[in-house]
Amino acid sequence: MPLHVPPAPAPALRSVLTALGSPTAVREARTPSLRTAQGPATPELPLPVHVLEQAPAKDAPATRLAGWRFLIRGDDRAVAAAETMLTPDGWAFSHFFEGPYVASTERALQQAEALTHPYQPRLLSVPGLYMITLWLHGDCTADGGTGHPAPADLLVPLAPAPPGIAAHRPYRVAELLPVLTHRVPPIRLLGSPA
Repeated sequence: MPLHVPPAPAPALRSVLTALGSPTAVREARTPSLRTAQGPATPELPLPVHVLEQAPAKDAPATRLAGWRFLIRGDDRAVAAAETMLTPDGWAFSHFFEGPYVASTERALQQAEALTHPYQPRLLSVPGLYMITLWLHGDCTADGGTGHPAPADLLVPLAPAPPGIAAHRPYRVAELLPVLTHRVPPIRLLGSPA
């Protein structure tokens, strides 16, 4: 079943295209594979990046949209990624990067294409565990920038995953989210007892 990739905000895509067209932005990026890619580098597969936030005390965790990530294709594969962020003036290019999460994202998306149920792909970052998952949202018509993981959605941890969590194995949100929220240290409020 094909994935239903949500459309990125047009200003986010424009900011990435502008950065890719800027020799200074590409040259100064810490992405040797982007600088040495043969042929044109093109942004593909825009994925909204949501951050899992651990609420104080026993409240349910919440998510917030942190940006949009584009895989940058060159040499017939993803060679880097571009991150955008929301500023007071709108969507803006943040940075290019490379590393294991780029190839892992591409692999997880290929695996998701083979699933029988249609999904909307997103990324869910778990900062407290230094973890990113491909979040396969069951509502393909939803706005990619809003919403929370539904119990039947799938989370596919990207490699490298934290110890005890298998990378590239699809987990139901109802199965993995309690494990993640249990592992993330709770937020301490100023003035609260240690």
